[in-house]
Amino acid sequence: MHILLVLAHPLAESFAAAVARTARETLEERGHTVDLLDLYQEGSDPRLAASERAGYFDVPYDTSGVANLVARLKAAEGLILVFPQWWFNFPAILKGFFDRVLAPGAAFSHDPSGGRLLLRLSNIRLLWALTTTGSPWWIVQLYMGNPVRRLLRGTVAKLCTKRLNFRLLSLHDMDRTTDAARRRHLERVRKALRTI
Repeated sequence: MHILLVLAHPLAESFAAAVARTARETLEERGHTVDLLDLYQEGSDPRLAASERAGYFDVPYDTSGVANLVARLKAAEGLILVFPQWWFNFPAILKGFFDRVLAPGAAFSHDPSGGRLLLRLSNIRLLWALTTTGSPWWIVQLYMGNPVRRLLRGTVAKLCTKRLNFRLLSLHDMDRTTDAARRRHLERVRKALRTI
């Protein structure tokens, strides 16, 4: 399987970067090909341009500003997102990737008769998120209702094939975790990815 591995963290020495390295190594050991898209390193601009927003319902929608990213997404069979959750949400650079790349003509089309969306990411058979939270599990799950999971399942996953392999692996309480807990989580990521 060809997998687009998207990393959204500004620090090269971050735990998220270690998770991305672990994911890439494990997937390649399993015979998959991996296209690593480090949003910060590649200088991805998260800002939706005025022309992009103004032309949102144009046919065809102009994705020329992110044509390379759209092409990489269209070439993938799997999408793995690696990011920290900040304020119980995606980092701005990843949200900008969604805004600009999961756009009309790339991820969906508007139904000319109105209302529904016509899905265009049937090439994506696998959507995983490998993430961390600063808060404990019970706050993310019970108090906040796991907003990142809800958003991924309710939006991005809906654009993909109906038989999507979806999974969210999180290391909670990152602000107080130990080196041993981080090593255990990396092993958990390895073990999970070996099932693909």
